[in-house]
Amino acid sequence: MNMYVASARGARTFVHKLAKGLVYPTITRIQQDSPFCQRAPSEQPTYRKDEKLEFSSVFTDLNRDLSFTDIPKDLKAHLSKHLARCIQYTVPDGKKNRGISVLASYKLLASKQDLSQDNVRLSIILGWTVEFLQAFFLVADDIMDHSESRRGKKCWYKVDDIGLNAFNDSVILETCVYAILSKHFEDKPYYRDLLDLLHETTRYTAYGQALDLISADMYNRKKGSPESLDHFTMDRYKAIVKYKTSFYSFYLPVALAMNMAEVKDDLLFERARRILLDMGHFFQVQDDYLDCFGDPEVTGKQGTDIQDGKCSWLVTMALQRASHDQKAELALRYGSTDPDDVEWVKKLYNQLGLPRLYSVYEEEFYWDIKELIQQIPGDTLPQQVFFNFLDRIYKRQK
Repeated sequence: MNMYVASARGARTFVHKLAKGLVYPTITRIQQDSPFCQRAPSEQPTYRKDEKLEFSSVFTDLNRDLSFTDIPKDLKAHLSKHLARCIQYTVPDGKKNRGISVLASYKLLASKQDLSQDNVRLSIILGWTVEFLQAFFLVADDIMDHSESRRGKKCWYKVDDIGLNAFNDSVILETCVYAILSKHFEDKPYYRDLLDLLHETTRYTAYGQALDLISADMYNRKKGSPESLDHFTMDRYKAIVKYKTSFYSFYLPVALAMNMAEVKDDLLFERARRILLDMGHFFQVQDDYLDCFGDPEVTGKQGTDIQDGKCSWLVTMALQRASHDQKAELALRYGSTDPDDVEWVKKLYNQLGLPRLYSVYEEEFYWDIKELIQQIPGDTLPQQVFFNFLDRIYKRQK
């Protein structure tokens, strides 16, 4: 047994120390029959093509209802076309992994007698509430970040005749979540559970966004000074990731499906939450690593975390390992758009062994989370629900 196939306790202890910067790992040779020499799961399609088509087929009906059918009659002539245009522009063009995860998870969770065509369609509609919630976050986020593009086209607020009216449109997109929920689920015994979950997730995500914005503001006010990076701690980083990303991207889709399948065991929700929040954290660490060291031809974008002065996993780990002189120099160069400064930061990351550290962290995370999943009795909560997510993120390159 090599170092990657450690006991659950040993793996968790190692990962904890790794995350805190208490150990410097040494990579040992991986045997040729190791699963890590095989094709990465993330290179394989997680959801079937027919599931993606099935999911997308409902969107047109939802847009029509929200824009034309279900708004007050005296507003239709004035507002319907704008609503339809806004929804069409901002909601359906992403990968839709969050929404499809609701459908895929429900199919695994529901009993055979409950897996009717009507209920499958309801799970698709429920999945679209996550996509509308995502659109609400992104439209507002783009305004606050002064972003130029999203999903290969102009941000909604950058469209010529929209401008800052996009902020109000983001609020409308959030109301769509609850309009969909009320229309299709109000008579269901689990309606209140769905409502509470979506309210909680929206609140937590707003908290995460607030922490991210406050962190950026603190950095920008001290940018270039020796103390500019002092607040880039692992505790702050973990909190931003947990609340801004992990809850709505990983836990929410599964928890919605569990509620629709009328899972009642609080312990199962706690187990799901722990596993999925851990995955969300790892997913963001991957994003941070790929932003710096990923191949732009594969990722599809040029990384800008260094230039933007982001509180990323790489810089927080670097600050734990750097000498006093290196930290002082990093504070001067981090957040600069000067190519020489960006290159210096990347060289520092390499000197501190961060790519090697990430590689070991990725493998240890995989084994640790896999063991947590396998501890769930399959007759209470299908393990495949979680392996669907793990397969999508492990060894991904973009």
